[in-house]
Amino acid sequence: MAIFNSSLLIHTSFLFLLLLLPLLHPCTATRLIKNCSFDAIYQFGDSISDTGNLIREAPIGTATPYGHLPYGMTLSNTPTGRCSDGLLMIDYIAMALQIPLLNPYLKRDSDFSHGVNFAVAGSTALDTTFLAKQRIFSPLTNSSLFVQLGWFMTHLKSICSTETECRQKLGNSLFLVGEIGGNDYNYAFFQGKTMEEVESLIPSVVQKIKDAVTEVIKVGATRVVVPGNFPIRCIPIYLTAFAINDPASYDELKCLKGLNNFAMNHNIQLQGAISLLREEQGSNIDIAYADYYTAYQWVLSHAHFLGLDVNSIEKACCGTGGEYNFNLIKMCGAEGVQVCSNPETYMSWDGVHSTQNGYRLMADWLLRDIKPKIRCFF
Repeated sequence: MAIFNSSLLIHTSFLFLLLLLPLLHPCTATRLIKNCSFDAIYQFGDSISDTGNLIREAPIGTATPYGHLPYGMTLSNTPTGRCSDGLLMIDYIAMALQIPLLNPYLKRDSDFSHGVNFAVAGSTALDTTFLAKQRIFSPLTNSSLFVQLGWFMTHLKSICSTETECRQKLGNSLFLVGEIGGNDYNYAFFQGKTMEEVESLIPSVVQKIKDAVTEVIKVGATRVVVPGNFPIRCIPIYLTAFAINDPASYDELKCLKGLNNFAMNHNIQLQGAISLLREEQGSNIDIAYADYYTAYQWVLSHAHFLGLDVNSIEKACCGTGGEYNFNLIKMCGAEGVQVCSNPETYMSWDGVHSTQNGYRLMADWLLRDIKPKIRCFF
């Protein structure tokens, strides 16, 4: 039997807290990259970063719950189309760079002088026509990654008229291409595709992301961040849909082991594509991988120290029924679905997306991780 030295244990715990405290401070992200200087941010992606494009797409977008309470309840009780109770990671990144929050591209009367958000909730990396041929259907939007890229090219014509001028404007901008591709897999899984069938999509998804990064670099982007996929095995929608009555199927974070390998497979292939891009583009272009997978797991594994309720870490704040407070038939925003009184202590907002606080904590981790990978000092 091991005998613990109590004073040593207290001392070690104290040191751990000292190391952790900077990550708990709400201004951590701002302090971490205060020496970075960007003129604008351009965001492509899906619901993880959509600040209001889907709700402006008719007719389906206006029927989604994201433009109505309880979505946005923490953000001055104002729904904006963000798929959360408040702010997203892109909002915290913008604040850290001292750039105004990005307006959605489809909000036509917006100020786009500091960048544009092209992300659309429900969007896919692969074109929806390609997915339909595989009998995978996108129920929310046809605004896939290359549709968003088309929007960006149209926007570019409005801010510069020559190649040289465009390169000057974009050279001091930050581009975030993703997270994207998660919905390609989500739709496939929930429309009955086998693991092997979904895995076969990974090379095409990764190639589409690589192609998009190449395109923005061609017109002048010099610093691009490409996020990977989350550990989907830890998210309530997957924990509910793929529940297994076998404790050995879950890891120490109570996440499903089986889906872990799939998410890591995507991320490994994506990192390989990024390495190739770096070789192709040369040393004047910074392309950084954003490790959403580890950021999410880091928050889960440090939940207690971060002020999250460890007893609700796998549950949705806004939801109903079951072990994870999630029901695919009656989701957040539906009549009768209750909202927890303390979303700041939850990681999951609606069983699919994170709470504002969850996004803040992940953004802090990501900014710390990404800073050494891009040139910030001027």
